[in-house]
Amino acid sequence: MAEFRAETKQRADGTQPADGHEAAAILEGARASVDPELRSAIDSLPGSMRRIALYHFGWEHADGTPAAGNAGKAIRPALVLTAAGALGGERARAGALRAAAAVELVHNFTLLHDDVMDRDTTRRHRPTAWTVFGDPDAILAGDALQALALRLLAEDPHPASSAAAARLADCVVELCAGQHADTAMEKRAPGEVTLDEVLAMAEAKTGALLGCACAVGALYAGASAEDVEALDAFGRQAGLAFQLIDDVIGIWGDPGRTGKPAGADLAVRKKSLPVVAALTSGTPAATELAELYGLPYEEGDLERTALAVERAGGRDWAQAQAADRMARAVQELARAIPDPQEAGGLLALAEFVTRRSS
Repeated sequence: MAEFRAETKQRADGTQPADGHEAAAILEGARASVDPELRSAIDSLPGSMRRIALYHFGWEHADGTPAAGNAGKAIRPALVLTAAGALGGERARAGALRAAAAVELVHNFTLLHDDVMDRDTTRRHRPTAWTVFGDPDAILAGDALQALALRLLAEDPHPASSAAAARLADCVVELCAGQHADTAMEKRAPGEVTLDEVLAMAEAKTGALLGCACAVGALYAGASAEDVEALDAFGRQAGLAFQLIDDVIGIWGDPGRTGKPAGADLAVRKKSLPVVAALTSGTPAATELAELYGLPYEEGDLERTALAVERAGGRDWAQAQAADRMARAVQELARAIPDPQEAGGLLALAEFVTRRSS
C-alpha cells in the first residue's frame, strides 16, 4: 500500500503528474464519447421534454435556437469509462458508452429536481430550467431523463447491462433517501443535526452515484464481485471528498468561476458539512453561528455568517476531512487495481474533484 501511495505521486517515467491536465484530457474524451449517446437519447423525447432537456444540457437556448453548450464536467461518465478501461482495457471502455450515458442522465435528473427543491436560480452560468419553464415542466423533464437512463441499459445487449440497471436503480433510491434527509434537516434547529447524520446524507446524495459510476465501469469490464465493491467504495469516498470541497466552494467560492452566487447555501441556512462541523465545535463562534442560523437571512449578513463558520473551524475541518476521504479512496482503489499506472486515470479524476475551485 505504501508503494501504491508513493507511486501515485510519481509516474513510472519519473515525472510528476501534470497538474489537472491528465484529468482534463480524460474528461474531455469522456464528454466527446458520451455526448452523441446523450443527444440520441434526448432526441427521442417528445418535443416539450426534449426542449427542456436540451436547454438544461446547454445545447439550446430557451427559444430553441442552438447554444454553444455547457453540459457539465462529465465526471460520472468519465468514471464509468475509466474504470472499465482500467479493469478491462479499451474494448471494455468502448462497450461501456451506453452505461456511461445512463449514469450521466441520472445525474442530470437529480440536478433538475435539486434545483427546484433548493430554489437555485443559476446552474452552469445560466438560469436553471425551472426558472425558465416552471416547476412542473422541470420536474417532468427530470423524470424523463431517468426513464431514458433505464431504457439505455434495458436496450443494451452487453451482458453486464442487467446488473448495471439494478445497481443504478438502487442508487436512485439511495439518492432520493439522501435528498429527503437533506430537506428534513433544513427544518430542524441548528443544534439538532449531528456530523454523523450530515456525513451519511452526503454519502447518499453524492458518494452513492460516484460509487455507482465506478462499479458500473467495473461490471462492464467483467470484474469480480470483490473488485466491483472496491470500486464502489473508492467512488463513495472520492464522492464524499467532492461534496466536502463543493460545500466549501458553496460558501467561499468565486461566483465568476462557480456560476452560482457567493454564499447561497448560507443565505438559505443550508446545513452543509462545514456549517454542521462549525455548529458542533463548541466554540463561541459556534454559538454566534447558531444564533444567525436561527434567524431569517437579512441582506448583508453573509460575510458575518461565513466568518463565523470559519472561526468555528468549519472550513479547516472540511478541508482536512476531504484529504482523509481521498486517502481512504486511494486505499479502496488499491484493493482492485494494485498497479498505480493502471489506476492512474481514476486517481487523476479523484484528485481533480478534490482540488477544484469551481
